Amino acid sequence: MFPIHDRGYKRLFSNKRFFRQLLETFVNEAWIKDLDFEQSEKVDKSFISEHYKETESDILYQVPFQKKEAYVYILIEFQSTVNWFMALRVLHYMSSFWLDYAENHPKCPKLPPIFPIVLYSGEEPWTAATQLAHLWEQPDLFTDYQPQFRYFKIIENEYSQTQLLQIGNLVSTLFLAETQPDIELLKNELLNSFDREEDKQAISLLLNWFKQLVVHGRRSTIDYHELESVITSKPEAKTMLETAIDQDRQKRFEQGKVEGKTEGQAEMLIILLETRFGELTPAQKHQIYRLNGESLLKLSAQLWNAQSLQEILASE
Repeated sequence: MFPIHDRGYKRLFSNKRFFRQLLETFVNEAWIKDLDFEQSEKVDKSFISEHYKETESDILYQVPFQKKEAYVYILIEFQSTVNWFMALRVLHYMSSFWLDYAENHPKCPKLPPIFPIVLYSGEEPWTAATQLAHLWEQPDLFTDYQPQFRYFKIIENEYSQTQLLQIGNLVSTLFLAETQPDIELLKNELLNSFDREEDKQAISLLLNWFKQLVVHGRRSTIDYHELESVITSKPEAKTMLETAIDQDRQKRFEQGKVEGKTEGQAEMLIILLETRFGELTPAQKHQIYRLNGESLLKLSAQLWNAQSLQEILASE
């Protein structure tokens, strides 16, 4: 799985198309059809505790429900370990919102409803309780005086590759990229999404996110403003993806050099050469496998300037 940075993820779900697809596809509740997504608005507030800002992001949307005020709160959980007290944390964030709402609407006699979602992108199975009552030491004691609360969970690693491919929208493709390591499958699915998706701004966000994912990984130096650039054609998208994948393969080759794995370097160089020049013959592969680490690095450095495979191999 390729890691991702939380700010890029939040940027994706700040797009209303991603938000709508998340609810319509992954939240199996009858009332979803009564939400007015066209009039939904992202609320520019966060209720994450300072202690958890490195491992969580949150997004709040105001979404009219049957012409009345309602909210959807999405807590995006990135840390690989599962926090058993997640239900308590989510309730704390929601209470913070209600307190803030009451302070800013002193004449309002009632509080608006909130639908809480925990979106988890980690690799470990999700084992935390979704109901607050499951956290009580003595659940039958003071029953009438304990808060009754649960959150809705969306756990990416609980969806199979087949399920995500069948869904075939922006969010399922995002989940596929997080849980499936087959980069060629992901490239094809992203290009298919370009054909299916009418909102080109949304698909551009996903394509640029994927580019940042394969080239940079989890790095705080990523320029997330690049996510805003609009890709206007499928050929442009294909070129961008192939360039990003080539850069990722080159980076893996360099990593192989650092780790001193000569055989792995040779295999990666063969992949890079075949990506650019087509399939190598057995003799050409044998020639590469015989090279030492220094020679492999030298050929790798020549890869992007050479005009032909023969030009590269002739240098050794």
